[in-house]
Amino acid sequence: MELLVSILPIIAIFGVFWLLILRPASNRQKALRAVQTSIQPGDTVITSSGIFGDVRSIDGDKIGLEIADGVVITVARAAVVGLPDEEREQTPVEDRDDYDEPVDPTADDNDRDR
Repeated sequence: MELLVSILPIIAIFGVFWLLILRPASNRQKALRAVQTSIQPGDTVITSSGIFGDVRSIDGDKIGLEIADGVVITVARAAVVGLPDEEREQTPVEDRDDYDEPVDPTADDNDRDR
């Protein structure tokens, strides 16, 4: 009985670790793999280096990515990290929910409250 009581906290810590760390990471990897396998010519993608472009060709693990008119680069399929959020790109910055009004560093504290 004492052995069970001493092992129970370790098992609980492992369960919490799995629930909070391992499971979400596994889900993100599955979603990334699904995006990388479902890429088709004509899709707009984002690479891990931050390059946005349109897929022009697919050759196994290589993707021809058009980043400007007539400029096509070859990237690894694994470099694709997702599809851009079209709604976010088309929404003006000031209208986004995550936009914070810039603060004037020269204003004193009383002016900021108005």
